[in-house]
Amino acid sequence: MPKKRHQSLYSKPQSTAPASLSSASGRVGNRDGDHDRPSVNQLLASLRRTRLNGGDQQASASVAEIAAPSVPPQIRQILSLPETPAPAPRRRNRFIPRLDPQGRRLPAGPPPPRSWLSQSRHAPRLTLSSSAVADYDGRLLPGLFRPEERSLMDVVMRKLVLDWEYQRSYNLYYLYSLPDRVRMALISYLSTFYEPGVSLSDLKLIFLPQLPEGGGVQEDDAEPLPSPSTQNEGITHLDLSTSVGRSIRLRELSSLLYPSQPDGPGPLLESWDTAEVTPIPRPLLPNLTHLSLSATPETSSTVSWRQLLALSTRLPTLTHLSLAYWPVPSLTPNATFAKVVTTQGQTVQYGGTNPYSHSLDDDWSEAILMLRKLSQNLYGLEHLDLTGCAPWFEALTASVGLESGQRDKVDWVGDWGKVENLVLTTGYAPPPRDEAGKVEKYREVINKARGVERAIRARRAGRGRFITVETDRGLDDD
Repeated sequence: MPKKRHQSLYSKPQSTAPASLSSASGRVGNRDGDHDRPSVNQLLASLRRTRLNGGDQQASASVAEIAAPSVPPQIRQILSLPETPAPAPRRRNRFIPRLDPQGRRLPAGPPPPRSWLSQSRHAPRLTLSSSAVADYDGRLLPGLFRPEERSLMDVVMRKLVLDWEYQRSYNLYYLYSLPDRVRMALISYLSTFYEPGVSLSDLKLIFLPQLPEGGGVQEDDAEPLPSPSTQNEGITHLDLSTSVGRSIRLRELSSLLYPSQPDGPGPLLESWDTAEVTPIPRPLLPNLTHLSLSATPETSSTVSWRQLLALSTRLPTLTHLSLAYWPVPSLTPNATFAKVVTTQGQTVQYGGTNPYSHSLDDDWSEAILMLRKLSQNLYGLEHLDLTGCAPWFEALTASVGLESGQRDKVDWVGDWGKVENLVLTTGYAPPPRDEAGKVEKYREVINKARGVERAIRARRAGRGRFITVETDRGLDDD
């Protein structure tokens, strides 16, 4: 039988025609009236070319975008040009650890922004104002906890103090439960950054528990609260700088720290033979050792030495005290120019100090009497800060004769024999050298402070602790 002849067919698709032929055939088809529609083979071929040459095209496009010149915004709007796109972020190999210039491995995560690093607390301070040298707000009690500047806790404490009017009512029942060192720092921040200052109600919110007005907790179910004295045993520092005489009085502070005996009747006794026990109220801060009562030059006339002496009788455990910017010790500071007429018709000075007692008569009898009483009450004092008290530096070592022939003076060997650090700085920045009058006064104050140091060391002569007097650096010192 004759063999059947079959026409052979291609088993593989034909190779892709060049782009020139396809464009030529397209033009021919258009002349013939066919639609300009690519075939499936053409689409696949173009897709292959795109995959092979896609990386080079994207790189060239990105280079072209980066190298494209920028146009000002006004000209771009006139010419209706599109905005220049931002460069794409550079991808870093995730397996390569980041190292600092010293070769130490950096913590995980993205690097911090440059704005954070420029304002970091570790960044060096470029400028330091001259007023910061004499700014007493930066002088703290020794050992007082204060968060580092620009730390998280420092920022939170500042925000809390600046919004204190709202926080004292919103966190009414939680301020008392803060840790001891946080409460001490909070009082210091209030004294420094809160413009009205620390008030008596603020101290009550921090040191005393606040109970709900309606008494929402039943007495049978509620646990007995610990006494405030027990809860405040860890409070050792009380910084009331710039608040004494402005927002709180020493009389109010004394009544808060040392509550008086209640006037009401005591508990009923079970038997007539039972001895009546009188409860003695404990102080609110039983372990208080550091106290700052520093004033300001504007409020120095409002503080009272009489109230300080009354308070000092209840502070035998005090070791650190600050009386910065306090006025000359006097029981009657407002009666310096007052005079009275006796029954015999003589005119005498009403107070213990007249306008010329210190300048002409060199009479420091009243100031010495006040300081001697204070030293007898605070016999455990180790640190005394008298910044800005230059007008009465001489009273620290002066002496007056008594009728018995003895000399009355401050006892730096017995009562204040434990004082090791005495701060006698001026409290203001050094004046410019071209102001001769202020420069001479500044040097005179420094010489007085150094003279006090020499006099106290000579009186002790090895019988007391070695004392160090902190003074300002002289203008001639390097």
